[in-house]
This record gives sequence, structure tokens and C-alpha cells, in this order.
Amino acid sequence: MPDVQTRPVSGADARQAVAELAGAGALTELYGPRPTGRVDPRTLRRLLAEAAARGPQGTVLALLVQLATALPLLTETAQTPAATAVRDAALGGRALLALAATDEQAGSDLTALTTTVDLDGGPDGDQVTVNGTKRWVTSALTADHALVLARHRPGRHFTNFTWVLVPLTAPGVTVRPAATELFEGSGVGHLELSGVVLSRDHLLGRTGRGLALFARHMAVERLASAAWAIELCRGAIADTDRRLRARQVDDAPLRESASVRQRLADCAVQVSSLHALWTASCDRIADGRDAATAAAVLKAASGTTVERVMTLCAQRRGPTASAPEE
Repeated sequence: MPDVQTRPVSGADARQAVAELAGAGALTELYGPRPTGRVDPRTLRRLLAEAAARGPQGTVLALLVQLATALPLLTETAQTPAATAVRDAALGGRALLALAATDEQAGSDLTALTTTVDLDGGPDGDQVTVNGTKRWVTSALTADHALVLARHRPGRHFTNFTWVLVPLTAPGVTVRPAATELFEGSGVGHLELSGVVLSRDHLLGRTGRGLALFARHMAVERLASAAWAIELCRGAIADTDRRLRARQVDDAPLRESASVRQRLADCAVQVSSLHALWTASCDRIADGRDAATAAAVLKAASGTTVERVMTLCAQRRGPTASAPEE
């Protein structure tokens, strides 16, 4: 058994949600009757929007990683009995996955990863050994398996990295909760992998394709994140509008202030622009056609929109908020 420190139920909602989606046929709609790793972007957006409306948002984050990245990547790379068994369980809603890419200190520079996989273990070369630390892993506290990005040889070349399917109950795996109160329900935590010995059929895809696979599937995750951002912004605008209608200034609802209406309208325009960009980009990203560029543009637009909309809504909803000067 692994050394698991404080493995709470946070993230259990995601497990239940995945099971319900599978039972309702939503995963077949999302991936098709014969999954290949491609995601239907409009179905993905609908599922995330429904989850965001129910909350909590930490559960949405866990679902996003499972539906947009981890399961599609596993579906594309599963070629061995061990991997296909986990894939089938996940597609059936019976398994929760984590995606472990970022190291303890690597940040966004994945070519600096220090997590390693030794491909030549065992007396007959039939085992691999994984060592390293992965930080801020969504569903780390509750997932059954983690897809771990590791280097199989030294150097920064992009072909030096490979994906490994690591059971989180394997000897040598330690799971620690992350010290954050953000996204409660996401099961976010850190993984310590110390001499984790696995059979070779836990390797995913071709050796050396790790970063290429990550880039392609990360583009879809950015698409999903933008869809989630749109829903969060729309919800914030609607909530702000309701609050301002109930707040009186000079015997009139604060919502009736011309400047307040203008600022809320500006927010709505920004969200509509992000929605239009998402709609124009979604098929190209899902199909892998210049996906990295399109996803980068979408990520930048999402960040700017969320910051502006959430800041303005927070200012307008605050306890001391008043009508801005005309």
C-alpha cells in the first residue's frame, strides 16, 4: 500500500459525476462509439457547463482534466493489457484519472523535468522504475491511476520523454494534499514517486512521444478551460446583475445607473467575444489542425476576459459598492 497522508473524500463528487456521465451515455457522445482520443468539443462544453451550474467548481476542474486530457490521452496510447483495462474502466465511469506533468521545480519548462523512468529494470528487462515528484496534480487524492510524464534519458530534447501509467496504490507512491483552499473538491495534491517498480505494459504509447502527445492534448484542455471560463463569467455577470437590482441608491436600484449598465454591458461583450473565438477555434483544436497556436490565442483571451469580468463584478458586488460617477 502507498504512504498516503490525509487522503480525504474531496474529489469523490468527480468520481460520482464520471460514473453518472458514463451511465447516461454522455461519454460515448463525447468520444464516439469507438474512441480514438478525439473529443467532441461541443459535447465537452455542454458537460462542463452543466457541471459548473451545479458546482462546486473544484469538481468541474477534476472533470475537466479527466474528460478533456487524461482519458483522451490514455485512449490514444493504451496498447497493452494493463493500459487498456484502465482505459475501459475509465470509459465505463469506473475509474478516475490524474494527469501528472509538472515536476517539483520544473514549472512550465517540461524539458527540465527531473522525474525519471528507467526502462531497463528487472532481470529480463521487463520492468520500469519511476522516481520523482509531481506537484499540483488534480485528483491526486482520489484518482486510481496517474498518467505520469517522465524522462527516459538525459537531455532537453523533446524525444527524451515518455508517459507512464502509475497505479496510485503502488508501493513507493506517496500522496500529499496540496496546501490550498482553492478549488475544493478537485482532490489536488502532490505525488512522490520513490522507486515505483512497474511492468513494462504500464508504458503508454511509443517511447519518446511524451511531449508531442502532451502538447496535442493540452491544446484540448485549454479549449475546455476557455469553455469553463465563459460559464464562470456568465454566471458572475448574472449574479452581479441580480445583486445590483436588489441594492438601492437614491431610492432606485443600483442596476438602473447608466454607468453600471454600461460596465455590465462591456463585460457581456467581452464574454461574447471569447465565445465567438471559442466557436471559431473548437473544431480546429479538436482535430489537431494548428491546434497549439489556436489554443495559445484562446488561453490568452480567456485569461484577459476572466480577469476583467471578475474584477469588475467583484467591485460592483462589494458591500461598499456604489454607483460609479457618470
